[in-house]
Amino acid sequence: MPSEAMMLYKLILLYILNRVDFPLTNNQLTEFILEKEYTNYFNVQQSISQLIDDDYIVMETIRNNSLYKITESGKQTLSFFKNDISPGICRDIDMYLSKNEYQLREEVANPADYEKQKTGDYLTRLQVIEHGTILFEIKLSVASEEEAIRICNDWKNVNAELYRCVVTKLMSSPSQEPQDSEQTPKSPDSDQFL
Repeated sequence: MPSEAMMLYKLILLYILNRVDFPLTNNQLTEFILEKEYTNYFNVQQSISQLIDDDYIVMETIRNNSLYKITESGKQTLSFFKNDISPGICRDIDMYLSKNEYQLREEVANPADYEKQKTGDYLTRLQVIEHGTILFEIKLSVASEEEAIRICNDWKNVNAELYRCVVTKLMSSPSQEPQDSEQTPKSPDSDQFL
């Protein structure tokens, strides 16, 4: 494989990751490049691997999904070599991201994962993320892996409702400040003084 071609594939990946403010899955990156027939699956995977090795992108794994984000080093490299990507490819990427941004974001905005604890139970971690910021996070301990899987699978269907419910409840509850009986004077009973 000529090095110029591999460099182009890496630049395409960096360009895609730089155009979004959320991580993308391996499937999301691969699907776009294969759909446009820029190269084959193996070249995409090799490019991703080399970008990780060079610290141009970082990978986080959640429930067997690899999520990728561009690093500062990756952004700098892209700025130096961006002109090596044809305007047509940039236009294709921009149009694809514009058309599919909501769907792409939705797929990664509400991660759910679990891990087995030393005690034998399973800790689930459920999040709502917006623009890279965790808005809401729940950690639940459950007895079995089947329960953890079920909770993680159902999270995408209930996260918005739970988030709304919790925020509404917390914002509508009156603040309860503890009262110190020694500092709060009691009002005298008017019958005592008559």
